[in-house]
Amino acid sequence: MQPLIEKKVATQTPQNMWRTAVAPMMDWTDRHCRYFHRLLTRHALLYTEMVTTGALRHGDVQRHLRFNDPEHPVALQLGGSEASELAHAAKLGEQYGYDEINLNCGCPSERVQRGAFGACLMNEPQTVSDGVKAMLDVVSVPVTVKHRIGIDKIESYDFVRDFVGTVAQAGCRVFIVHARNAWLQGLSPKENREIPPLRYELAYQLKKDFSDLVIVVNGGITTNAQISDHLQHCDGVMLGREAYYRPWLMTEWDAQFYGDASGTVHSREAIEEAMVAYMEQAHAQDGCPWYAIARHMLGLYHGQRGGRLWRQVWSDHKLKPLAPRAVMQLARQALQRGAQAAPQ
Repeated sequence: MQPLIEKKVATQTPQNMWRTAVAPMMDWTDRHCRYFHRLLTRHALLYTEMVTTGALRHGDVQRHLRFNDPEHPVALQLGGSEASELAHAAKLGEQYGYDEINLNCGCPSERVQRGAFGACLMNEPQTVSDGVKAMLDVVSVPVTVKHRIGIDKIESYDFVRDFVGTVAQAGCRVFIVHARNAWLQGLSPKENREIPPLRYELAYQLKKDFSDLVIVVNGGITTNAQISDHLQHCDGVMLGREAYYRPWLMTEWDAQFYGDASGTVHSREAIEEAMVAYMEQAHAQDGCPWYAIARHMLGLYHGQRGGRLWRQVWSDHKLKPLAPRAVMQLARQALQRGAQAAPQ
């Protein structure tokens, strides 16, 4: 399972740890997804799905926090607002080996609002500050905050500037800025990612006003050229759904953004082979079905001839009884058929 990522990821310096990152995404960035992404980039920072403090207080901690060692550097994103609960969860995260603890102050979903955390916390910067301080008091890893630039119709730069300023006083040095407002009423989470206009200039201004802080920009970024442009103004760039749907983008990150040309960019076939070996091991260890893992690599052949047919095979529910290696053979046959049928 290990040959493509057996070499340990180099420890990131404070200057470049957040240079590129894959965003926390509910139901997507689980440990299987992160294992896949680590096959594509050695250096990018990977994030968990949001884990609530309640889940870690009352639920299955092992299920929520376990991860594969090759995922490093990897950050745990928490959802919560009570300082004592955040401190408890952060301590667990550090004990499990996460490289960073991140607080979600950007999710606008109604479920999250009912829990009094997520984007609505931007209206309570002192609560966020208290939570950050409580976490910093019990962990030695960085504690960071992911947030929006405004709430509902509040579009003044002063709002996000004062939020960052207040939270920074508690010791937070890294802010991941989703450069859109969050509408707490009237828009779904999906619409909140698409309808409020992007205003990257506010993230840039934060970097100017807080030059000693690490400012990472997020939202609507779809190409490596755009990443390069943003890095002229901020310390880092975070991609979400684009990295998930077009993961091959990440194969250029190590050389382009970290100056690390030492790693070989493996073929898509080699990545697929490594994922099948991982599926086999995961099933042997805890009975995890291959399709729970394969769903995360469906973008591997995005834009390639035959890629749609390859994806259809790995998505075919009728093939669930087969072993993953048998499914891979069927997928490769479909890929070849599609490539041959494509116009030259």
